[in-house]
Amino acid sequence: MTTYRNPDENGYYGEFGGAFVPEMLYPNVEELQQNYIKIIESEEFKKELNDLLKDYVGRATPLYLAKNLSEKYGTNVYLKREDLNHTGAHKINNALGQVLLAKKLGKKRIIAETGAGQHGVATATACALMNLECIVYMGEVDIARQAPNVARMKMLGAKVVPATSGSKTLKDAVNEALRDWINNATTTHYIIGSVVGPHPFPDLVARFQSVISEEIKWQLKEKIGRENPDYVIACVGGGSNAAGTFYHFVDEPSVKIIAAEAGGFGVSSGKSAATTFLGTTGVLHGSKSIVMQTNDGQVIEPHSISAGLDYPGIGPFHANLFKNNRAEFFSINDDEALESAFELTRLEGIIPALESSHALHVLKKKNFQKDDVVVICLSGRGDKDMETYLKKLETENL
Repeated sequence: MTTYRNPDENGYYGEFGGAFVPEMLYPNVEELQQNYIKIIESEEFKKELNDLLKDYVGRATPLYLAKNLSEKYGTNVYLKREDLNHTGAHKINNALGQVLLAKKLGKKRIIAETGAGQHGVATATACALMNLECIVYMGEVDIARQAPNVARMKMLGAKVVPATSGSKTLKDAVNEALRDWINNATTTHYIIGSVVGPHPFPDLVARFQSVISEEIKWQLKEKIGRENPDYVIACVGGGSNAAGTFYHFVDEPSVKIIAAEAGGFGVSSGKSAATTFLGTTGVLHGSKSIVMQTNDGQVIEPHSISAGLDYPGIGPFHANLFKNNRAEFFSINDDEALESAFELTRLEGIIPALESSHALHVLKKKNFQKDDVVVICLSGRGDKDMETYLKKLETENL
């Protein structure tokens, strides 16, 4: 039987993955490859992480039957409330896991990249908790549009370094973080925030985020008497919340998987981040995947209203699901995401992150049956996007 969940020994999900890194980074990546499974599978590590997830993060997060949303769309819509985690998103699951791992490896300094700022906040939080130095790279454009999260990172003691090249967004922040890692190999652990990068990062991040689908299974069993939903839906940029949401279902053929990418101004507009619609096979940030690129391999600048989806590729985990038609991919435009953000707010009293709003809009694009059980990952809360929401309110008098 095909398994979609775990990569092979070389870090490949089907034809995607691997570790394409400059020679100077080999020791860092190899150290991780040789040690990560042994460390994170140990009973001591699992207990330490699970205690933190329970008592510090506030897990398990609720699986909420959104009755008003369900009534509107004529199906059973459950929201996995990752927005209720400490720091306001799913990112803390991975940040805590990787900081614990870094400590076991004897690292004293943590670097990270961030787009929407949620991964930066989560990393800065974990570093404050465990008394480690923290440097976060963030695109200059994202620093401007995610000011509250920048303030949080600084308050938590992190140094926020602007990336001023290229589109000055997530891709460029990753580039800067990789440069730092090359220059500080022995003392530093790089916490990648998504299921991207060289092996073992996609697997490492997916494992730490898999707590999401693990909880969905037992929560559904409690609520409806069965573990598997009919559909699981999540937004995908690099794709960590989606990998966590899909993880325990990808090898269950009865569960249909839907990924929502950022369409930006539209797939044909030249300002989009819908990688599976626009991308081709290539190497980006250390792994082979699907990448938005020109014919000669130059990365095409992505665009999304949501900083967390503003990335010109997807992780190899998702690329493999796409290539094998295991998941259905939708492109959700900026205005559609905004529409669904306001809809959830007005119907359920929950203000979602713009990233999560892309996943919510699938309800308008796909016809579900009355008896279907549809689980949507609400990956983060909307506090960080209030400026964008306020502009929408002002321009359209909503």
